[in-house]
Amino acid sequence: MASELTLDRRDGVAVMTLRAPERRNALSAAMADAMVAACEEIDADGSIGAVIVTGEGPYFCAGGDRAQLAAAGEDPAEPSLYEAMGRIYQAFARVGELVPPTIAAIRGGAVGAGLNLALATDLRVVADDAVLLSGFLPIGLHPGGGHAALLTRLVGRETANAMQLFGAKVTGARAVELGLAWTAVPADEVDAAAFELARVPAADPELARKTARSMDTIAGPPAISWPAALELERASQMWSLRRRDLSG
Repeated sequence: MASELTLDRRDGVAVMTLRAPERRNALSAAMADAMVAACEEIDADGSIGAVIVTGEGPYFCAGGDRAQLAAAGEDPAEPSLYEAMGRIYQAFARVGELVPPTIAAIRGGAVGAGLNLALATDLRVVADDAVLLSGFLPIGLHPGGGHAALLTRLVGRETANAMQLFGAKVTGARAVELGLAWTAVPADEVDAAAFELARVPAADPELARKTARSMDTIAGPPAISWPAALELERASQMWSLRRRDLSG
């Protein structure tokens, strides 16, 4: 695993850590490649029942690496530069496809592509003073990486427009009120809160993986109908009943 991203395992929980605190964990193409490789390892390891994505130091992720963005701006259609940006997009898309349930543990802030990465997970635990910021328009960039889709599937158009079109900053505490995060805690409690949530799926990885897959299929996007959800869930629930003795 590249030095700028590490993957650790503990008690059924995989922790993927961005390790470039000197640039606030901004995403480079090399870091993105390491993230995709980490996701492949996680999905291949059936003992992992939950995944926590976090950043080393006081900041979760400041978006795309400015040096790489500047290079792409010099000749956006140049094949290697175009492809490098695509690798960053693919990284948080791959996190969104992980088989086990996923949690983003956010301190400091999540901006631009960093917010995309956070929104790609199933759940977010944020520091109450963290800042969630779309961040594209204020620096003269059009949003990328499916930013609008990720925002609107959680919060609807009003909040998404405030953040994306008008540059609204959302604190961790406010993010919970808006449905962007599950809980906000003091910064030094973020990791512990994320691990506490991860404990339940980590205790039964096989069931957690099946349930997460069902949830992703049902909730979308695009979501499926209730009758279709009834049929989709049936086989997995019958499997879970068969392996448990519920007669006691």
